[in-house]
Amino acid sequence: MALRSFVVSDGVPRRHLPRRLTVLLPVAGLLVLAGCGLTLLALSTARVGWVAEAVGVAGALLPVGPVVAAFLWVDRWEPEPARLLWLAFGWGACVATITALLINNTAEAVGDLLLGKGGGDKISAMVSAPLVEEGVKGAFVLGILLFLREEFDGVIDGIVYAGLVAAGFAFTENIYYFGRAFAEYGFGDSTSPGVVAAFILRGVLSPFTHPLFTVMIGIGIGVAARSATKRARVLAPLLGYLAAVVLHALWNTTATIGTANTFLTVYFLVMVPLFGAVVYFVHWHRKREQRIVAAGLPAMVDAGLIVVSEVDLLASMKGRKSWRSRVRAQSGPHAARAVEDYQSAVSELAFLRHAMAAGSAGIDAAGREARLLDVVRQARRKAVDVARATR
Repeated sequence: MALRSFVVSDGVPRRHLPRRLTVLLPVAGLLVLAGCGLTLLALSTARVGWVAEAVGVAGALLPVGPVVAAFLWVDRWEPEPARLLWLAFGWGACVATITALLINNTAEAVGDLLLGKGGGDKISAMVSAPLVEEGVKGAFVLGILLFLREEFDGVIDGIVYAGLVAAGFAFTENIYYFGRAFAEYGFGDSTSPGVVAAFILRGVLSPFTHPLFTVMIGIGIGVAARSATKRARVLAPLLGYLAAVVLHALWNTTATIGTANTFLTVYFLVMVPLFGAVVYFVHWHRKREQRIVAAGLPAMVDAGLIVVSEVDLLASMKGRKSWRSRVRAQSGPHAARAVEDYQSAVSELAFLRHAMAAGSAGIDAAGREARLLDVVRQARRKAVDVARATR
């Protein structure tokens, strides 16, 4: 999407899109999300009733908070725009969910016709759901890369967007599963698994399963975003999608036709170790981001973008947090927010220059760098001015 101009608002340059896009697209997006959400609410309530639906919502709210918080913690070097993070969650909770519901129900009906009653449910769970759900969830992340390239810096961004889409999807799915369990068995007892058992399984033991699957797509798209070769840019997302589908299918298959021992084996020998590996990978990649930012600071000092005394403060998360805390104590939260915007702009410039050096920044890299240089200068000027005005 071409940019028509670049204007300054509150001292920080911002993209200026045609008014029909800045007004109509957000409204259209909200209407789509609201329509999908209301449709899902109506369908779920019709199946389980209002009381069970309320129990489902209450149960689904508990695990989604820690999951979202974990991905926001990951996204700290150069935080993504809040509107896109909300949109990612909404896409997963509404658009992806209702799309998957329609296609999976169709696959279930076809399966029942071909294999007999009950066969369609298995086909839907083991084949249709992994293929469709991961495809629709991954489409959002791919869309960010293709249409909002400036908001996509690499693997960590892919992980964050994918994780929040999946968290939204799991949230809506949990509402239905918890509500259905309550409608059929109540809270449960020693002979029938009710909503408590469902919550332990989905909310305690496996709140990260959907994010774990879709994060594979995010990693693949993140690798593509920083790849210099066309082959890698095509293969990485496809391999990420394939990994997500295989993991999702394995999980659903063991839950659908496997025994309790089979399910526990897959859980402890596949899912838990893989989750640990992804956590380690994220930790390693955040350390790599820190090194990229630190390596880019001397050139910014030479160019007069930052001053020498800020290098140590910008080179680590601890230094950045300490800087913001000190400014907040001296000049208030508004000044601390201005410093945070400045820190994020420095990170984004460092990431872009690193990508330019590697040949993976894209054909518009020079223009993006010029805009970011203005962002860094004016963000620093604003941070200094706000701090002075509040003293």
